[in-house]
Amino acid sequence: MCNKFISTLFVLLSFYSFSQDQAKVIDSLKQIIKLKPSDSIKAKVYSDLCWYYRNTSTDSAFYYGGLALGISQKNKNKLGEAQAYNDLGILHYGLAEYSKALEVYEKSLKIRQSLKDSSGIASLHNKIGLVYQNTFKMDSAITHATKALKIYEARNNIRYAAVLKNNIANIYKGLKQYKKALEAHLELAELNKELNDARALVKSYNNIANAYLHLTDTVNSTLYYKKGIELAKINNFKTGLAALYNNYGSLLQSKGEYGKALKSLEESLRLRQELDDRFGIASSSIRIGGLYLDMKAFNKVERNLRLGLKLSEEFNANELKVEAYDKLAYYYAYQNKTDSVIHYRELFKTLKDSLYSKQVLNEIANVQEKYNASEREKEILGQRADIAEKELNLNKKNTQLIGLIILAIAISLLGYMLFKQQKLKNEQLKKESELKEALVKIETQNKLQEQRLRISRDLHDNIGAQLTFIISSIENLQYGFKIKNKKLNSKLLSISAFTKDTIYELRDTIWAMNKNVIYLEDLETRISNFIDKADMFSNNLTFEFKIDKSIDKSEAFTSVKGMNIYRIIQEAINNAIKYAEASMIKVDILKQDKNIQFKITDNGKGFEKNNLKKGNGLNNMKKRAKEIGADIDIDSQLNKGTEVLIIMCV
Repeated sequence: MCNKFISTLFVLLSFYSFSQDQAKVIDSLKQIIKLKPSDSIKAKVYSDLCWYYRNTSTDSAFYYGGLALGISQKNKNKLGEAQAYNDLGILHYGLAEYSKALEVYEKSLKIRQSLKDSSGIASLHNKIGLVYQNTFKMDSAITHATKALKIYEARNNIRYAAVLKNNIANIYKGLKQYKKALEAHLELAELNKELNDARALVKSYNNIANAYLHLTDTVNSTLYYKKGIELAKINNFKTGLAALYNNYGSLLQSKGEYGKALKSLEESLRLRQELDDRFGIASSSIRIGGLYLDMKAFNKVERNLRLGLKLSEEFNANELKVEAYDKLAYYYAYQNKTDSVIHYRELFKTLKDSLYSKQVLNEIANVQEKYNASEREKEILGQRADIAEKELNLNKKNTQLIGLIILAIAISLLGYMLFKQQKLKNEQLKKESELKEALVKIETQNKLQEQRLRISRDLHDNIGAQLTFIISSIENLQYGFKIKNKKLNSKLLSISAFTKDTIYELRDTIWAMNKNVIYLEDLETRISNFIDKADMFSNNLTFEFKIDKSIDKSEAFTSVKGMNIYRIIQEAINNAIKYAEASMIKVDILKQDKNIQFKITDNGKGFEKNNLKKGNGLNNMKKRAKEIGADIDIDSQLNKGTEVLIIMCV
């Protein structure tokens, strides 16, 4: 009688628990324990107490989770034991104790598999995949996520399948396959709208904005960040809001809006501290440290980076560690601490190479191909089942027909089946051929991209560091030995200035090498930065830079064309500064018909083409224009100035 009463009370509590305050639910569950129920009910109550305590008292949650595990093991209650391991894994995951979370998740998965509990198996594959994703072991992450996705799709569980597809898209983002990630997240956003799942939609908006940002589409990126922030505020989704502020702050930082960026990142950090989200605190701290580095506020850089790195190392968040190592190397470079620069640069390079190794990428491609093959096989089996069903119905309707008609129909059906089979085979062969060609192209592009990245890293890490060492050495000579020889001092200053200019040229080259395409917006920013630099070091000289409002700034050039256009403009401005004795230099980007024109004019003394001396760089400009298929016109008149016009067909 007592057990029946307890069971009824337990069911009622379970039914009403979502509408009650958590503290009241916890008190009610403890009252059930005082009634001394059966061990099976005790295990369930202990498990529920573990769940409800997870947001208020971690110690209590672990205590009751341990009780649920102990009583389930004592009574050989495999289902209760699996649930207890699952609950303990969630607690470890929330504390970013990923190795412990993985250990108990694996134990729970083994039991669920022995019980053939497909829902539990799918849920654990998903959780294990998230652990591997947070520790940036992407091959293992996508393996477990794909296993979970197959189970949910087989059970026609659309909502959970959407969650898994979102996780897989995030894995592609982590591996810098941003177009794949964007396509998946846009599709999922529409699905989340249909499901009226606001929380999932906030995540989708954040992921879409991140993908657009990586694809250098700042307009769409800003649009989706703002959409996500608005929806998260309406629904008070603090976790999603913290992630959005963190990412939006990085976008503002990249645009040079440091004040707004700092405000956004600090709000993200505040929310994550309120939520005790240690992984999020690490991410926000590293981002804030990087922002202070860009702002040259060096007294605030190291503290934030060290905090983020310490937390990242505690739970082995490799992606965050890579980011922290990179920023610390730049910080120590500014501090002229060569040993520290070399140390953190080596840590950065070693960990990054291990994360993006070819073996990891191949494993992910293999898992995805197996999943796609499985989907194709299911589709073919479905088609065959439909055909068989149609044949059966047709045979039933024609059983009373005379033998001759039956024979004719049978022959017709046989011919039809052979025809369809041959057609399907031909289509399959054609698709396989197209797939092989696509894979060859992708592999070639990946190899080229890897080679470009390796060369740019070598240029930056080796030659850049050597040039920086030269500058540092010259400055040490000047200040350390107090050289009084004016000629020697002048020569050292000249070498230092030339080396700094070389570093700027090297950065421009690396910038171009790291891009498959250079958008007009990128080119505008680069030209503007160069003009600002020239303006700082030029006395009595005014610069003016304008771009036609009708021009689409998303217009793209190849990296070679974009770099050559920039070099021609750079050469034209340098010539005007050195030789023209001008007081005004103008740079205009214009639209005329289907052409984009880049015009550089000055009001200097001009020159006569026939009396032109060698060494002014005009031949280099013409050669660069010819290499990219652009027209260039150089017009100059004595005492009236010079105009350089580059015409680029788009």
